[in-house]
Amino acid sequence: MSGATDAKAELHRDVGAFGLDPLGYVRFAFPWGVPGMPLARDNGPEDWQCDVLQQLGQGLADPAEAVRLAVASGHGIGKSALVSWIILWALSTMHDTRGVVSANTESQLRTKTWPELAKWHGLAINRDWFAYTATALHSVLPGKDRTWRVDCITWSESNTEAIAGLHNKGRRAFALLDEASAIPDAVWETIEGALTDADTELFWAVFGNPTRNTGRFRECFAGGRFGHRWHHRQIDSRSVGMTNKSQIAQWVKDYGEDSDFIRVRVRGVFPRAGSMQFIDSERVDQAIARELVQDPTAALVMGVDIARQGEDQTVIRFRRGLDARSIPAVKFRIPDLMLIASRVMELVHAHSPDAVFVDSTGIGWGVHDRLLQLGCPNLVGIDFGGAADRRDAANATARYANKRAEMWGFMKEWCRQGCLTDDRELAADLTGVDYGYDPSDAILLERKDDMRRRGLASPDDGDALALTFAYPVIKRDWAEERRIEEKLKQMKRRVL
Repeated sequence: MSGATDAKAELHRDVGAFGLDPLGYVRFAFPWGVPGMPLARDNGPEDWQCDVLQQLGQGLADPAEAVRLAVASGHGIGKSALVSWIILWALSTMHDTRGVVSANTESQLRTKTWPELAKWHGLAINRDWFAYTATALHSVLPGKDRTWRVDCITWSESNTEAIAGLHNKGRRAFALLDEASAIPDAVWETIEGALTDADTELFWAVFGNPTRNTGRFRECFAGGRFGHRWHHRQIDSRSVGMTNKSQIAQWVKDYGEDSDFIRVRVRGVFPRAGSMQFIDSERVDQAIARELVQDPTAALVMGVDIARQGEDQTVIRFRRGLDARSIPAVKFRIPDLMLIASRVMELVHAHSPDAVFVDSTGIGWGVHDRLLQLGCPNLVGIDFGGAADRRDAANATARYANKRAEMWGFMKEWCRQGCLTDDRELAADLTGVDYGYDPSDAILLERKDDMRRRGLASPDDGDALALTFAYPVIKRDWAEERRIEEKLKQMKRRVL
């Protein structure tokens, strides 16, 4: 028993010695290079991660004010791992430490940042000191679960009380923001006010792709209003060992070295064009809140996006003029293309759309051809990678790299006046797609595969709605057409 007690005491002493040495803790606490362990092939943190951890420790040695660290980077460099290490070091090396972690979206927080913490907590040499839950990591000591913890908090501009309560006088308090470029000013200001306790170790670290050239994240860097207060660095994905160099080379070939897409996703440089988000959240929110505009004289258009693999789903959406709300979307996962075609035909018969635009990219052609066999009226196959060919709107001067970008461009303009359904999946799809420019400076949307690499779902719902903007559609008078068809049949019978 005494041996076990001595070992625990020794571990506490060893870990406690890293109070101002985050890098030392990370090298000590995880089984780097140990055969048979998950880190068997890893020798330790990347160089840039070491630099940030050392900067944090050096800053805490001079506690005059909160240490502020800002990292703008390309994709896939290990930001979430670093966030996890900082959390575990902070909690492990000072009693009653308090912290909060947030991100740009709930999805990023719940599916990327927090699961990464679970991974590293499970590997830590002192993992038994803390309990991991869906929203917190806290001490297992009796009575310490509320005073020695870090909380996973989804930010809200209208409700910042959870962050405002981050006070821990005489101890250590910290805030970490993942994908910070899209977090609004109100949250930053709340954290600024919370990290003010005297005689307290305070630090604040923010990470993200530099997707916007305005806002508080941009202002943390050189030339920004608060650049002098932050230790800031920008990391090119190509300088990091863990990144996929062949994928990056393909991006550079597709978009161009100096395109905004490469600046943001690879070089860690802020874009020229403001935001890489193609459709902004405010525009979508307004379309959801807008009073329904119905126009029975407008054509009913049906868009069908075909699922391609396991987690993707086939989505069917309807739009009549400014109304994309009245007829609910239909979503399903069916691997059999023939069954998908049958389901589409059921909806065609139920709603009699004036046009049916079907995603005919890749396996979508199989559904399109089956619909032709079934006699689907007003059917048009749309190749997302085909040439942009519409010139019928005020923004016709915009140059789109392909048909998909063009459809999304028309949908983006429509959102200024249109009415959307309050559907979380649709809203996430519409606001999740980034864009860049191809070598000829035509607008090019982010690929679905690239979105998956960012931890986002394929925007099947958004693509289905975008398909309803493939071409202009005129409302058909079905009753009149049936009358004409019947007259033609009668005339043929008379002739015979």
